[in-house]
Amino acid sequence: MQQYILQRLLLNIPVILLVITVVFLAGNLRPDYAAQVVGQGQTSGSIEDYQKQLENTRKTLGTDGPLWNRYLRYMGDVLRGDFGTSYLTKHTVTDELGSRLAPSIELGLLQIAIALAISIPIGVISAIRQDTWLDYGLRVFAILGLAVPSFFLGTLLLIFSIKIVGWTPPVVNTAYREIWEDPAANLKMLFLPALAGGLAEAAIIVRFLRSQLLEVLRQDYVRTAWAKGLRERNVVTGHALRNAMIPVVTIIGLLVGGVVGADVVLESLFNIPGAGQFVVISFKQNDFPVVQGFVLMIAMVLVTTNLVVDVMYGLLDPRIGYA
Repeated sequence: MQQYILQRLLLNIPVILLVITVVFLAGNLRPDYAAQVVGQGQTSGSIEDYQKQLENTRKTLGTDGPLWNRYLRYMGDVLRGDFGTSYLTKHTVTDELGSRLAPSIELGLLQIAIALAISIPIGVISAIRQDTWLDYGLRVFAILGLAVPSFFLGTLLLIFSIKIVGWTPPVVNTAYREIWEDPAANLKMLFLPALAGGLAEAAIIVRFLRSQLLEVLRQDYVRTAWAKGLRERNVVTGHALRNAMIPVVTIIGLLVGGVVGADVVLESLFNIPGAGQFVVISFKQNDFPVVQGFVLMIAMVLVTTNLVVDVMYGLLDPRIGYA
């Protein structure tokens, strides 16, 4: 196991280097931020003064020099854990994103928890009651979940909560409270966005779990379990579900990146002061080091998640070996 994990870590190094390269090149395709800063601050002066200010600003921002030199500088900084400095706040990107990660992580975990709590029972019921009215109804739910984006679903939940239920979620002009400070206020603020994201993710998991469980239920060892007269619950949970979850775990791992990406929209919609909302603000104001740092953070999360998923295969099915 240790050797396999070490091999995977070594294989992930080229992936991370490629992501850093792509992020750097994307950053250099944007308009020159230094020219924007100098243009806003200069009201008069000669072309020579403008060029001098432009060179000084580029040097301050670290965007001076040829492309290859900037690339080597950027690569070295990232490998040392330095993702640059925010143009707006003048603080490091690591500090800015790190101070806002707690709400984003909590929102992501709540989404995944809601998605699993909804999708596993629905997927199991849909599979064992195949081609019944119950199965058709649950499949319609999955199709609708796939068709409706999480931000639109979040808007519908907001309207339903305010107009039908009569409850106004604390999303406007409300100070965010950490869960260790005020758990009730924290969960009230995160419930609707977590539900919106969780329903969207649950629809994807339901589709995969149902198809995988139907395939497993047709296997010979499951038929043998039925022939022994075991109860339906024991056959499904003890024999079929564990093996059906193996490919589903892969999907869940891939959805983690989607959860992080969706949080960018949901945090802005529900006024949650997380890393996603800060990235949206930074993007609007051309604070590209923050956007680059966020993209790199998502890449690191995906690489780590894929490694964890591969390790979980062996926990779900001991027959899977690591070479």
